[in-house]
Amino acid sequence: QVQLVESGGGLVQAGGSLRLSCAASGRTSSSVAMGWVRQAPGKEREVVAAISWSGIMTYYADSVKGRFTISRDNAKNTVYLQMNSLKPEDTAVYYCAATFTRYNSYLYTTTKDYDYWGQGTQVTVSS
Repeated sequence: QVQLVESGGGLVQAGGSLRLSCAASGRTSSSVAMGWVRQAPGKEREVVAAISWSGIMTYYADSVKGRFTISRDNAKNTVYLQMNSLKPEDTAVYYCAATFTRYNSYLYTTTKDYDYWGQGTQVTVSS
């Protein structure tokens, strides 16, 4: 089992930046691949960024490519999402997600790949 706690959400003006953090606890000595998933009102959840257990491989949805950066610090059991040049369409609840993996550099890019979820943090971008 893995427990995930997000932090760092809030209200920001368009063009601004936020940094989300996700602290993992529990069976973190095992290999865990991570992702950030968002859900806007009336829309389905979408994986916006993912990172392999090793941290070497990353994935970004086209909608955030070039603006968001995912990273992880395995010594701290923490994953980050740096969000720059935010747009009103980035407004959503952002969830941290995790899944155990046997592959150091494999990416998980769909919501059904993840078994563990945080409670979510609201990001609101005003125009």
